[in-house]
Amino acid sequence: MTNPVSVVPGALKAVYALSQSVQATGVPGAVLELVHLRASQINGCGFCVDYGVKTAKKAGETDERLHAVAAWREMPYFTDAERAALALSESMTRLADRADAVPDDVWEAAAKHYDEQQLAALVLWVATTNFYNRVNVTTRQPAGSQTW
Repeated sequence: MTNPVSVVPGALKAVYALSQSVQATGVPGAVLELVHLRASQINGCGFCVDYGVKTAKKAGETDERLHAVAAWREMPYFTDAERAALALSESMTRLADRADAVPDDVWEAAAKHYDEQQLAALVLWVATTNFYNRVNVTTRQPAGSQTW
């Protein structure tokens, strides 16, 4: 199937506008790339993992850090702020895995490093990533293709 965001009139424009708003909040681009990649790994979205790695590399991200995202807790390559964002991304992506989907300690760690607008941006970014993951996995968008 053609990617649904290119089939429904105005859908791509709306999602793109949300992404642009998030990117204008001051959350470092590297953080956005890392949380996108981690959520996409969890959701098994090959399209988004492939696209995310390519986008991150274009923005200057290193192979070392990109390879480490899946095991970020055990790796020394991430700042405390990046770790807080990655933890938030994982909790938001795995909502059904526990009764307290986003525990207070995860939220408080993120709030320690990001102001309210940036924290809101991270929430929207992870939600948008999960949206893309679900659309792409459901419609079997192949990694390496960009149909929209």
